[in-house]
Amino acid sequence: MKNLLTIFAFAATMFMGIQTSAAQELSQDKSRPEVIAKNETAKLTETLGLNGDQGRAVFRALVAKEVGYQKNADNTAEKKKLDDQLKEAMKKTLTADQYAQWLKTNN
Repeated sequence: MKNLLTIFAFAATMFMGIQTSAAQELSQDKSRPEVIAKNETAKLTETLGLNGDQGRAVFRALVAKEVGYQKNADNTAEKKKLDDQLKEAMKKTLTADQYAQWLKTNN
């Protein structure tokens, strides 16, 4: 009987732990600039073969772009300026081959 009670308590604890971790995962808002930039950086890392330093620099550039986009949702001129800043950051960060491939996939 004591073993049965121990197993039940263990199962209940595990069930509560699963519920907590699922709730935390759902709380990450997919429209946050960091989440968008992280997903895009992961895709670019796979596509372009970025190293660690390049990945961090690309992530920072993408976060800056997403923050600017969300602040200036209706301002087309500001969005163009942000796109140009992203291109400059990518040009500085990526190799010539990576940059050319990024331009092809980005446009």
